[in-house]
Formats: sequence, C-alpha cells, structure tokens
Amino acid sequence: MATFLEKIMEWALDKEDALAKDCHLDLKDIDNQIEAVENKRKKLREQFEKEDAEFGHVLDKLHFIKADALKCQASKKS
Repeated sequence: MATFLEKIMEWALDKEDALAKDCHLDLKDIDNQIEAVENKRKKLREQFEKEDAEFGHVLDKLHFIKADALKCQASKKS
C-alpha cells in the first residue's frame, strides 16, 4: 500500500512540477503545501521523540530487572 501511495505522490509532484515549468502554478498554493508538509514533519518528529523516550525508559527498567535477576542467579550458585 505504501508503494502505491508513494507512486501517487510522485505522480502528483511531477504534475505540479510540470505546471511550475509552464508558469501555471500559483506560488501561494505551493507555499501552503510546503507549510503543511513542514508542520506534519515537525509533528511526526515530536511524536517519534516522545515515543523513543518512552521506549528508552522501558529499556532502562528492563536492564535493571535483568541485573537483579542475575544477582539472584549468582547468589544461588554460591
């Protein structure tokens, strides 16, 4: 599905590029599109950073749990 959407997006961008080359593209429209994509990109980055931080917290906790389990395992062997 992603490949299909990527192809559609490339097709649309190619059409807009052709319009720009023929001087039939309104700069205000392209500026609005640029702004929308930049805003979406910013939100995605913020979401990624938040989720990445949450995963980091979980990983840290799991490493502490593993360390505690290893201590128990080591004390049982002695």
